[in-house]
Amino acid sequence: MQIKINDVLRAYIEPLTESEYQALERSILTEGCRDALVLWEDVLVDGHNRYQICQQHGIPFKVTENTSFRSMEDVKLWMIDNNLGRRSISDYQRGVLALRKKEIMTARALELAAEAAAEDARIAPEEGEAAAKKPAAMPLASREDIARAARLSSATIGQIEKIQKTATPELVEAVRAGTISINAAATVASLSEEQQLAAVAGGKKELQKAAKEVRDLRAAARPAKEPKEGKAAPEVDYSDMPTDVRELRAENMALREKNAALLEEITVLQRRISELASA
Repeated sequence: MQIKINDVLRAYIEPLTESEYQALERSILTEGCRDALVLWEDVLVDGHNRYQICQQHGIPFKVTENTSFRSMEDVKLWMIDNNLGRRSISDYQRGVLALRKKEIMTARALELAAEAAAEDARIAPEEGEAAAKKPAAMPLASREDIARAARLSSATIGQIEKIQKTATPELVEAVRAGTISINAAATVASLSEEQQLAAVAGGKKELQKAAKEVRDLRAAARPAKEPKEGKAAPEVDYSDMPTDVRELRAENMALREKNAALLEEITVLQRRISELASA
């Protein structure tokens, strides 16, 4: 069989870093290609890096065809779910994949709704007869649903959405490389393109400085809260707090939200298991 490479599918998932690719290559050279490549008919879906390494070194490999795919969207959804199940990808990658899944699911929901509306218009119920119930369209996924799928907090998903919409490619690459946190990158993404480029060019410290300046401006623009009667509001000055501490505080909050989302997911799974056991 002649395996075909689809450029869209090959680029759909975040590529391996150079060190990750080298580690995979060493593993295959030592142990062989243990996992089978996944095909959609003759198109390669999963295993592009393994296929390239095996071809380069003449190493045999196995293939398996997934016969459940009916469309390119089915393939993409499978690729997303397959990668979301891996522990090695970053939180930013998880968020991007979950948002891509949302786009596909939303498009499918709109298609189902349009088909149902067209069917209703074509077969109008006769007077006095109850209209036949049409299957409900697939519901649109909320931000909470997306966050749950990615095992992230809703706030983190919102920050990733902002990065995708307003961040320059250079700032996005800094997030992918771990030079700047998701929280800080979303803050820097509110700056102009020129300011973002200058911050990225300055490295980690300049990015942190830019994020701090934006937060300080926002804090200064917010009206001061009036203390409740009988309670004096404590005056705390955070202006001298190091940028690294601010970053840690923000990341700690994001981790707490992520843990809460995981606990909610575990609770739902336990409830489903109980329901199945009692059925």
